[in-house]
Amino acid sequence: MQAAQSDKEIIALVLQGEQKAYEILVSRYQSFVFTIALRYTRSREDAEELAQNTFIKAYRSLNDYRGDAKFSTWLYTIVSSLCLTFLRKKKVTVLSFEQDNVFDAANHSQPGFSANQVEEKSKIKMVNDAIALLSPEDAKVLTLFYKGEQSLEEIGLIMGIEPNNVKVKLFRARQRLKDQIQTHFAVELADYIHS
Repeated sequence: MQAAQSDKEIIALVLQGEQKAYEILVSRYQSFVFTIALRYTRSREDAEELAQNTFIKAYRSLNDYRGDAKFSTWLYTIVSSLCLTFLRKKKVTVLSFEQDNVFDAANHSQPGFSANQVEEKSKIKMVNDAIALLSPEDAKVLTLFYKGEQSLEEIGLIMGIEPNNVKVKLFRARQRLKDQIQTHFAVELADYIHS
């Protein structure tokens, strides 16, 4: 099997009985699913369990995937649903996107990073900290577009709005993110510009 196969090609193989091909999809989307679960739960252990349950449910429901949206959009729907059910059962208040710093946890540091890797992680942390200062809706649209690599149409499906509205929301969210970075992270920004 080629690594460059499309999601639809891999799904077709799985549905034809090549169950091992599903591992490619898990590998491709495990970080995405884990990050979403972590946004809801703020617990690494719960997020890992929910991510695993998401892939199990997706595998069992693969016949239901119609292919009219990206596979990642379909996965987003599954993980969100599982997380909300999990939180309701635990009777935990659902966390808003503005309260958490999910990328810090998802991108935990590992020993042996080079100076460039540390600097890159520092930039990511700055952006994530700035996103945490935004409204939940702004954080969601930015996360779906940049981290989730969703199209405007797919984000519209997820958020229940028209693609043109997504485009406007994304533009405004970018502007507010830029303002937050310039306001709260001016020193760090200057360091990156001059380094």
